[in-house]
Order: sequence, then structure tokens, then C-alpha cells
Amino acid sequence: MASTRLDPIDRKILAELQADGRMTNVELAKRVGISAPPCLRRVRTLEESGYIKGYHADVDGRELGFEVQVFAMVGLTSQAEVDLSAFEERCRNWPFVRECHMLNGEVDFILKCVAPDLSTFQKFLTGDLLTTPNVASVKTSLVIRGAKDEPGVPFDVLEERLSQIA
Repeated sequence: MASTRLDPIDRKILAELQADGRMTNVELAKRVGISAPPCLRRVRTLEESGYIKGYHADVDGRELGFEVQVFAMVGLTSQAEVDLSAFEERCRNWPFVRECHMLNGEVDFILKCVAPDLSTFQKFLTGDLLTTPNVASVKTSLVIRGAKDEPGVPFDVLEERLSQIA
């Protein structure tokens, strides 16, 4: 398990930053129980090691006029690595596609898409997604409402698992 390489302070730092990435280093150090200079060194090490991939604001898309959220389940004709990579690259270049995940089972990919309105999403669907080489099928589901949208990982579960290993 990769997280066993992290000590409890590193995991506390990650949990605190996941909950509030805007806090100052001084506040973070206070919350995890160490002084500011070693806290900053630890944060930099966690960034360089890839545990922290970045920082961002949790923007409310609906407030900005993106009223439509859709999950698109995509089936491909070929699952050869070159074709999978080509599709993933296409998804990275489509601004309406916010997440792209390869799955096993009946569906090859699930895409989380946003759009200002249904007609804009439909234009993307029929003009871009459905006409993409290697796309065999697309099934869409419109999000009516969201009950939970929590990024990251549950650190309390991680700590519980690690205490059982020790």
C-alpha cells in the first residue's frame, strides 16, 4: 500500500489540505502539530512525490451558467491501446468533458460532461462525440440533482486500515 510510506503527519497534512487547500502554511503547521518550516518542506516533498497533484477552487458550475450535467457511457469499436489512447486524447481536448474514465465491463468509458444548456450538449454529442473515429455507441444520462460531490479520498478510512495493519 503506497500510503504506508507516509507517516501520520504526512497523512494529516494531506487530509487538512484536501479539506482546505487555501490555508496558510502557519495554520497547516498548527493543525498538524509541527512548526512551519518542516511543514513547508513536507508539503513540497508531497507535491514533488505526486501525492498532491494541484490546488484548485471548487467552482459552482450552475452559478456560472452550466445548467446541464450529463454522464455519457461510450463503447468503442476497438480497444487496442493505440485506439484507447487516441480516444483519451480527444477527451482531454473537449472542454465540455470534465472527467474521462476507462471502465471494464459493457462500457469502455464514462464521461462527465457539462454544458450551458441541453441544445449545446446535443450539438457536442452529435457533432463531436458520436462522429469520433472508433466510437461505436453512446448512452447518456442527464443529472437531475447531485446528492454528494466530494473530491479526494476518505482519510478516516485510510487511517483505520493502517491501524489494522500495524
